[in-house]
Amino acid sequence: MEMEDKKSDIPSKEPVERELSPEEVKEKKIKNLVSLSILLGGLLVGSLFVDVAQMVRGGGFSQKILNKSDVFNLNGKTWVAYDEPMVRIQVLTDDTCEKCAPDEAIVGLKREMPTIVSEKVDVSSEAGKKLMEKFNIRTIPAFIFSKDIEETALFAQAQSVFEQKDNQYLLDSAAVGLPVGKYTETPTIDEGDIVVGSRDAKVKVIEYSDFQCPYCKQMHESVISPMLKEYGDKIAYVYKHLPLNFHAQAQNSALASECANEQGKFVAYADKLFAEQAQWGATQGTQSFKNYARQLGLNASQFNQCMDSNKYGDKIEADAQEAQSFGVSGTPGTFVNDQFNGGVVPYESFKASIDAELAK
Repeated sequence: MEMEDKKSDIPSKEPVERELSPEEVKEKKIKNLVSLSILLGGLLVGSLFVDVAQMVRGGGFSQKILNKSDVFNLNGKTWVAYDEPMVRIQVLTDDTCEKCAPDEAIVGLKREMPTIVSEKVDVSSEAGKKLMEKFNIRTIPAFIFSKDIEETALFAQAQSVFEQKDNQYLLDSAAVGLPVGKYTETPTIDEGDIVVGSRDAKVKVIEYSDFQCPYCKQMHESVISPMLKEYGDKIAYVYKHLPLNFHAQAQNSALASECANEQGKFVAYADKLFAEQAQWGATQGTQSFKNYARQLGLNASQFNQCMDSNKYGDKIEADAQEAQSFGVSGTPGTFVNDQFNGGVVPYESFKASIDAELAK
């Protein structure tokens, strides 16, 4: 009697194949790639393996693609490759100051140097205070660049507008025309400064000027002179020098005003210089200034010696450097306490600023 075959009744132990989900397929590919990288001992790291893994995950480009184009799209953005380094900028600012917002300036900087990455630093923070002290910063926003700036084309063309301290560079904002948002400190009245009015006055009007500048002449005649007559000792008017190098007689006229001030005749001499600007501006040397001193009744011998010895040359240079430290690059530049005005200001506007400060 033949025995009945029971094999068909025994459940099979062989695995039943099933279709993998797309997620499982993707994960399996990734695991295989990782295993392959280990087997290759890292020889392919940074090359095609890494790029393929990134492409499987949807997060990158192969080196072959990058070699073919400097412009490509990813996740709705257009990426552009540059041959310059990434440059970090610390932007010193104050969130409470609306005019200190650096956004517009950063946009302008990125047009010239697209690889910059900016970080805002508040002036009241410890990091901000250290930067202020390190670079003697008096105006914000201020822009401090990392050492990588040295490798850029912009730096090669405009190195003179950067001040280096250690491995950082401060941009001379005034030199490139970036507006001042806020002064963290303002000019003071120093010993030896030319002062008209009371040094102890509540309102201090400090002007950086150039006697050969036509706009300074306009400012003096339409604003400064009537201001001195109206306010007298209620204010302290301080004249500081910013002789511009394209005015041939600016330095001599500044020196002459100091020599006149030495004899208590600054206002009269300044009036004369501005009134006769066209005449002495067309001359060379110092004789015209010596003639004016005699005409105004100054001690000619003392005045001439003062001029010939360049007695106040260092002071004039110090004034010009101070102006630069406050971001004043053109004349006239005038402070009414902590409010700055660049260029000629209508007298009524200037008067309103003074009255507002006197009322505080």
